[in-house]
Amino acid sequence: MTDKPAFGTILLTGAAGKLGSVLREPLAALCSTLRLSDLRPLTQACSAKEEFIACDLAQTAEVQALMQGVELLVHFGGVAHEQAFERIAAANLIGLYNLYDAALTHGVRRVVFASSNHVNGFSRIDEATTPASPPRPDSLYGVSKVYGEALARYYFDRHGIETVCLRIGSCLPEPKSPRCLQAWLSHRDLIELVRCAATAPQAGFAVVWGISDNQQACWQGDDAERIGYQPQDCAEPWREQVERARPEMLSDPRMRFQGGSIVSRDYRKPATLFPHPAPALPAWDDSKD
Repeated sequence: MTDKPAFGTILLTGAAGKLGSVLREPLAALCSTLRLSDLRPLTQACSAKEEFIACDLAQTAEVQALMQGVELLVHFGGVAHEQAFERIAAANLIGLYNLYDAALTHGVRRVVFASSNHVNGFSRIDEATTPASPPRPDSLYGVSKVYGEALARYYFDRHGIETVCLRIGSCLPEPKSPRCLQAWLSHRDLIELVRCAATAPQAGFAVVWGISDNQQACWQGDDAERIGYQPQDCAEPWREQVERARPEMLSDPRMRFQGGSIVSRDYRKPATLFPHPAPALPAWDDSKD
């Protein structure tokens, strides 16, 4: 006899993104129907369990329709990098409000929210940082994630909608930079993290660092134990390879901050937003950060 899925319908926003694409198959195993949403087309066709609905999160009516019949929202949609404030506000501020409002309307009891380590990007790399530490966002994108966590807290305290906020680090197949030695999240651990956040018996409002079991991690004191998350991978086996391949980054001033290269950039005036005097810095390939 086949085990009954844990959920009827799960909604995955940002389904066409890099991380959304990784999550599709494992989330489909947890439900009868996996509803996928994005403004971009999917990179792979829908399976028999999947359905796709394009949706602009800033459009209230579209989001209300999208949420009908949903039991669990896994929110990886919205703007994922520093961009113009107008775009961030539409997707990450208005869009997230629309999702929680629709969740309340349709009786969704839990949200898995892709937050970011950039809520504390201006904390120093040698500072132990916990979810109780004051936010120090390194960008307007980081500010939007601080807002997202605050909105999630409000909807739990006011309406009882549970949220597990995942402060995701650098989620890549393998570490590509010295920063990744503390911030890396493997794809295998991402899948396990989202599974635990979705199925924990009681999540309440929780904040969990989205990283693997990295020896250098300065992020501590989260709610991983409450949801049962135990990472299996570690960045340490890549240390020698990473440091040999990118030695210039070991002494880069931006390595003093948890947010990495993003602390030195402003969308309107590139390379002017650096909080301390520093020499001219070479371009940093963010796809490897």
